[in-house]
Amino acid sequence: MKFLCLFVLLTAMSVGASADGQSPSMRTIVFFGDSLTAGYGLDDHVTSAYPGLIQKKIDEAGLNYRVVNAGLSGDTSAGGRRRIHWILRQPVDVFVLELGANDGLRGLPIASTRENLQAIIDTVRAKNPSVKIVIAGMQMPRSMGAYAEEFAAMYPALAKDNAATLIPFLLKGVGGRADLNLPDGIHPTAEGHLIVAETVWDTLRPIL
Repeated sequence: MKFLCLFVLLTAMSVGASADGQSPSMRTIVFFGDSLTAGYGLDDHVTSAYPGLIQKKIDEAGLNYRVVNAGLSGDTSAGGRRRIHWILRQPVDVFVLELGANDGLRGLPIASTRENLQAIIDTVRAKNPSVKIVIAGMQMPRSMGAYAEEFAAMYPALAKDNAATLIPFLLKGVGGRADLNLPDGIHPTAEGHLIVAETVWDTLRPIL
């Protein structure tokens, strides 16, 4: 059922040029993540989640890229590792990795999360050695103590080891703000996604 939902989402989120008007040289950006990327709780996840907002910015800038939203609500790093081959059946030029938050909220071993994220990166690079990798950093509540510190440090280390570009904290300016999150306190509202999109664009635009 998850993969059926993902297929529908991928179809909906290939929101660059249409099939008739797509340029042969058009490149693909894949946002590979969990509910934060999928746009959980939004009335219109296709256009209101941050990947859809990035597509709008790309179009306004006249850049020849299409965005694919490969977000899957509830996904963990292990789940991403299992489904990455399916996602790579299409060409990928820029790969934005946004996973690990659900691992952290469950208190899973950080070593296992890092191993899974590294395996995803390795798989993507094996398919296209010239792919540009962007890693979206995440943070856990400070109440989790040393675990939260080690978790946050995992993302810069991964970026450094893989010569990848780092978004230090995906939810900068949004995390912890009740007015920018749904009642669950975890998932951004449409207004929150606007801020997330700006954070992502600041890092992504120079790469494109």
